[in-house]
Amino acid sequence: MTNTIQAYMENYAELAVKVGINVQPGQTLVITAPLTAADFVRIAVRKAYEAGAKNVHVDWDDEEVKRIKYLLAPDEAFGEYPQWKADGFRGLAEQGAGFLQVYSPNPELLGDAKPERVAAASKAYGTAMREYRSMMQAGEFSWAIVSVPSPAWAAKVFPELPEEQAIEALWTHVAKAARADQAQPVEAWSRHLADLRAKVDRMNAKQYKLLQYRAPGTELTVELPPEHQWVAGGIRNAHGVYFVPNIPTEEMFTLPRKDGVNGTVRSTKPLNWNGQLIDGFSLTFENGKVTACSAEKGEETLKRMLAMDDGASRLGEVALVPHDSPISEMELLFYNTGLDENASCHFALGNAYPLCVRNGTAMSRGELEAVGFNFSLIHVDFMMGNAELDIDGVTPDGVTEPIFRRGRWAL
Repeated sequence: MTNTIQAYMENYAELAVKVGINVQPGQTLVITAPLTAADFVRIAVRKAYEAGAKNVHVDWDDEEVKRIKYLLAPDEAFGEYPQWKADGFRGLAEQGAGFLQVYSPNPELLGDAKPERVAAASKAYGTAMREYRSMMQAGEFSWAIVSVPSPAWAAKVFPELPEEQAIEALWTHVAKAARADQAQPVEAWSRHLADLRAKVDRMNAKQYKLLQYRAPGTELTVELPPEHQWVAGGIRNAHGVYFVPNIPTEEMFTLPRKDGVNGTVRSTKPLNWNGQLIDGFSLTFENGKVTACSAEKGEETLKRMLAMDDGASRLGEVALVPHDSPISEMELLFYNTGLDENASCHFALGNAYPLCVRNGTAMSRGELEAVGFNFSLIHVDFMMGNAELDIDGVTPDGVTEPIFRRGRWAL
């Protein structure tokens, strides 16, 4: 490991602990991570204890073991998820633990696995973890996701470079995206979060009732519910602790009405869904539901994802990211939604976030359904923004205003 990578790891781990989770004295931290991220995880564990954590539990994942299962296990194995694990995560969440996910995607990991197995495993996971994920999406506890380079991921992004050079190149870009390349990364994030809050305040003051999207292959209208709330940067959990779920983040997001999306949208970047790539795809919506879809790659996987449940074929998130965001200006395809979504406007299929409606976290399921909230086992972001995207907003009194022009803020 070079000194440069070591410095990036130290800074990124500090951001994950102090800004992402915002670990509190006496708090328990759960870290889920692949074996390839062991060096980073050890630093994060040290940072967490230095911040006052009581216990740090690490839940390791081995991608090669996962791949072996997908190739050799019987079909019925993919319809199950360990209930003891789901119960453990929910129990720790109820006790106020923080959850840090270290993500090191291998976009080709399950390229030769059967799409129906990937879909079945995703449904089993979503079903077993439903309560935990509901608490997470309501912001009841602190959680964060960070992306840490691995050999397989680096080889996909920089196929022309030898392994060590590819890893260092990817670390350089990830650190820059996360502001972990700066001398005072925590202070840099304080400034960044303040800037995001200012933009969110302007959008929330508008309370647009409709968004209109136009780009090559995209002609879409998205209705927003009354008293929707745009969210960016960080939120406060049930204990009043401010945390930042995604590092990096450049987006602001809200929810659409589940029955208020009409037209066609075309993706602009590949989607890595559970180790299988979906690329060059289009979705056509009528009254909120996908009625037609196509993909240049991974069409069968896309169809199975959309069929996961009724909500999987509807939008649960609308997110705005300018084409001149720092990550977009790198002009690099990361094959990682956590990074690529911060270079592009995007939508998410599946479950919405209650915090995107005023007082939504205190609403019952019936009350959320009444405002057009979408429920689903999945929440899958896909990118559709580029330098040719125009977005208009229609105000409650019918005035149409430009929000984006050629991929950049016009508001």
